[in-house]
Amino acid sequence: MSTALPPRASAAVIIPALNEEANIACLIAEIRAEAVNPAFPVQITEIVVVDNGSSDKTAARAREAGATVVSEGRRGYGRACLTGAETATAEILIFMDGDRSEVPAEMPLMLRPYFENGSGLVIGSRVRGTMEPGALSPQQLIGNRIGSLLIRLIHHIRITDFGPYRVIGRQTLLSFGMKEMTYGWPTEMIVRTSQRGLRVVEVPVTCRRRGGGESKVSGNMRASLLTGWRMLSIMVRCWWDERRVRRDTP
Repeated sequence: MSTALPPRASAAVIIPALNEEANIACLIAEIRAEAVNPAFPVQITEIVVVDNGSSDKTAARAREAGATVVSEGRRGYGRACLTGAETATAEILIFMDGDRSEVPAEMPLMLRPYFENGSGLVIGSRVRGTMEPGALSPQQLIGNRIGSLLIRLIHHIRITDFGPYRVIGRQTLLSFGMKEMTYGWPTEMIVRTSQRGLRVVEVPVTCRRRGGGESKVSGNMRASLLTGWRMLSIMVRCWWDERRVRRDTP
């Protein structure tokens, strides 16, 4: 009788990146260090960095660190995430930002509810976890609070954060037909998951200050306000789409 262990599920880490030369190599090294642990719950088969039009050496640093680098010249956080999902071939997608604010050592915590509870989407909640001083700007904290209230009122989804640390099945995500290609992408992911009758689960995670460079959202008040507007518009659009489908279904 064979004593071979069954193959572990495959996972890809997707990192959308724009001018993250100061952080990307260190983040990839941290991911690779966790992935070689035999007790790690999945097999990390790919680390995909999507260079979203960087003007620095982000792409070169990522390649040197051992990642697969894909160029997506059309700007947009959601577009970069979708390009990464389409490029990857693994069963499970783990999304992280390129600023090194997420902690790769917490990937097993993120993956646990995906396997144990059959969750459709797992979100790393920085609000429920531990934040280094200055890791999130005041406008990010306020935006999360307002967004969490609105998504509960409009879609009856109870979350505390729209964080970038997320776990979802690749085929599940691609089946959503995502339309939002900017910073409203996480909001649409959450709502579409719930609309499919799948569970959205939060896990408390650590949020570090970015290693270097400037945030594309929190470092710019105009970008923060635009992100908030995109989040609200996506919630309303998804609500309207669902209502229209129900009305047109006999």
